[in-house]
Amino acid sequence: MNNTLLQLDGVHTHIGAYHILHGVDLAIPRGELTMLLGRNGAGKTTTLRTIMGLWHASQGSILFDGQPITALDTPEIARRGIAYVPENMGIFADLNVRDNMLLAARGARTVDAIDATRLAWIFDLFPAIKKFWLHPAGKLSGGQKQMLAVARAIVEPRRLILIDEPSKGLAPAMIANMIAAFRELKKSDTTILLVEQNFNFAKQLGDTVAVMDDGRIVHRGAMAELAEDGEMQMRLLGLSLGAHQ
Repeated sequence: MNNTLLQLDGVHTHIGAYHILHGVDLAIPRGELTMLLGRNGAGKTTTLRTIMGLWHASQGSILFDGQPITALDTPEIARRGIAYVPENMGIFADLNVRDNMLLAARGARTVDAIDATRLAWIFDLFPAIKKFWLHPAGKLSGGQKQMLAVARAIVEPRRLILIDEPSKGLAPAMIANMIAAFRELKKSDTTILLVEQNFNFAKQLGDTVAVMDDGRIVHRGAMAELAEDGEMQMRLLGLSLGAHQ
């Protein structure tokens, strides 16, 4: 079996007059967590949004499990089993946690129709989801909103989850909780592509890593290798992972 679940070949993306991605080549291994790192403005979020069909590639191809998805619209890409957690979380602030989860569970018309075993698993990953089940989502803390955003993405089985900066703005204790939850999620064989600026977070979770610069992938390899090589960190990212322990 081909170990690559998602393949980008020569992907260019224009947003209006701006040329953001300049030929992205990226392979996401099946069943692993791949970190997508890079300086601000390197094109990381644009890459996720292009995969998800929110912006369409102007050149190149995107294959998901060997099938082209480059020209598909976002709902169809989601139906293929890809979920996206944007940086702004994408939750419905005026609805409670339960109704946010129900809206994400496309196969369920009522909360009782959500797979009970899967919901219990999510409660174990994110206890705050159960605790604040009937609480307005807009009144959750930043960390709790981020947990809800990820919980919504996994309320149904997904083959690939795209996550944009899940630790942004979170307190250290909440980041530790998020790391523990992602470790458990990795055990479910879910493939994850995760953009992150917190390098200690990346070091603890990543199996593989791709580094972007100026709309291109400039490095691919094992996360552990990058984490151990301060010179490579400085060259690719302009700082040392060791400074973010």
